[in-house]
Amino acid sequence: MHAADRTRTVKGMFRHLRPGRLAFDIAAPSALFLLCLFPFAMSGIGWVLVLFGMCAALVFRRLAPGIALGIAWVTAIIQMATGQMPNPANLAILAILYATAAYGTPIVRWLGLASVPLGAFAITFYVVVLPYLTPATSYLFNPWIPTFQVDGLLRYGAAVFFVTLIGFGLAWTLGLLVRTAIRGRESRREAVVAQQEVAAEQERTRIARDMHDVVAHSLAVVVAQADGARYLGTKDPAATEQALATIASTARDALSDVRVLLAQLRYSQVDGPQPTLVDLDRLVEQLHAAGLTVAQETSGDPLTLGTAQQLAVYRIVQESLTNALRHADVSQEVVVRFAWTPHGLELTVTSSLAEDRPKAPYGPGHGIAGMTERALLVGGWLTAVPDDDRFIVRAWLPAHPEGALPAPAAVAS
Repeated sequence: MHAADRTRTVKGMFRHLRPGRLAFDIAAPSALFLLCLFPFAMSGIGWVLVLFGMCAALVFRRLAPGIALGIAWVTAIIQMATGQMPNPANLAILAILYATAAYGTPIVRWLGLASVPLGAFAITFYVVVLPYLTPATSYLFNPWIPTFQVDGLLRYGAAVFFVTLIGFGLAWTLGLLVRTAIRGRESRREAVVAQQEVAAEQERTRIARDMHDVVAHSLAVVVAQADGARYLGTKDPAATEQALATIASTARDALSDVRVLLAQLRYSQVDGPQPTLVDLDRLVEQLHAAGLTVAQETSGDPLTLGTAQQLAVYRIVQESLTNALRHADVSQEVVVRFAWTPHGLELTVTSSLAEDRPKAPYGPGHGIAGMTERALLVGGWLTAVPDDDRFIVRAWLPAHPEGALPAPAAVAS
């Protein structure tokens, strides 16, 4: 059931209706009972009981369709047992059958469907067959039926049965169609909500990835510079001053980027930091000032990459160099190689593992996973694995989606 527009379905026999709907379902049958009370009272107490029973069933038609169906059947049985004529109050059965299909549980819905032919048969027997079999009581509502011949009686009975069957069946079918429409609308709304949740989760993941890249890189540079300044002390004031200046500059840049990311988390109105290939030189300068020697090699004719590809290249180089600063032998240079092909860029970052460092320096964390995800998002792939005393990050980033190449068999994630 649609939680916002209809009801909230709960376990048990009753459904929780919104106050306005519940008030209407009580007030409308009550008003109908009062309006019809006087005309029905003139026909006897039996008619009043039938009116009361059908109006009571209408009260429960959405609150408890199963109870409404039961009340309608009990009222109809009492009506037939006391020999009461069919009257306009019996039209409430159409609304009850509609409600069983539109609002009932699966069991109630199928009981409503079963009531369609059973009710049509009961009405036909009571209105057509019973007066024929008991002519003494035929004066109640069909004094001319006993005069029918058998074939005429059969045709009349068949007509009553099929008309009643069609009327009951249409009411039940209409309820089922309404139920289907409600569920379809609910499914569409749930799909929209799910899409919004997926989009929000993707955005949170992207922001978290950017936050990791910014903070991890900046803190690695700050730590390296702080260690250097602490060791130099008063021995080399100029180098100490330079280290402190690098710390301050890196911290200011990181603070600015973090503020932009936090603003994006709050308001989703501005873009997060979006560095491109032209920012790589500044990145290398920062790491060089932190004590890491970086050599850049380029082969092939550079292609024009989209914003997403350029961001992926920058973040992969940033994460690789930051990890090298933290885990590799900083006395050995780190080689960043750009191999351009007609279809994209093959990026390789090679660093030397320190002897006192573990052979798999990039343990569980977000670094390699983030780099791999960035490569995948632009149609490429990435591997990050140790090779003897080196650690090699290799990525393929196509200039266009159709330029993607198969990934190697072993891809670190």
